[in-house]
Amino acid sequence: MIVIVDYDTGNTRNVKKALDYLGVNNQLSADPAIIMAASGLILPGVGAFKEAMKALNQRQLVPVIQAFAATGKPLLGICLGMQLLFDRSFEFGETAGLGLIPGEVVAIPTDSGLAVPHMGWNTNNLTQPDLFAAVFADQATYFVHSFYATTLPQFTLATTDYGQPLTSIVRRNNVLGTQFHPEKSGAIGLAGLKKFKEMTEDEALSRD
Repeated sequence: MIVIVDYDTGNTRNVKKALDYLGVNNQLSADPAIIMAASGLILPGVGAFKEAMKALNQRQLVPVIQAFAATGKPLLGICLGMQLLFDRSFEFGETAGLGLIPGEVVAIPTDSGLAVPHMGWNTNNLTQPDLFAAVFADQATYFVHSFYATTLPQFTLATTDYGQPLTSIVRRNNVLGTQFHPEKSGAIGLAGLKKFKEMTEDEALSRD
């Protein structure tokens, strides 16, 4: 069963609705035992990085998510949930993240003249081969964000062009993230969630 982390800071209901539509067995939970027993974990998120980390810390979920990642089972962060996977964010000051992928979260530059937040449909450009990211290759998905992740090339699977390349899909072993919302990205987003479900059923895919 896939568990969606329920911490009152996220697009949890829409993610659950998408998984329900796909017929994927899933549950919203903040219970450490249920989270650790999951075949795959989804960390959604909307809003501010600092508030999200505060909510996770208040529920004592930071070590639980870190322990889940250490099992090797697939973990997917969505939008703010992807940003939380990194070491730190500079949104409203510096805030430590989960530290599961090396990197930082910084503001999208405004000197390009493009509106911030970046809101709408943008194409994903793959930067290296990957079975999960391949679902989104050259496909437009739905973004809503004012900050983006900066990380090493080996952890970047795709970028999207918004005045400059912005990280859109990341991966470090079994830990994945999408800056866009697959649950709001129509058929292509559903295909990505289906691929994640397949990863929970095939250990080799989660190590790809």
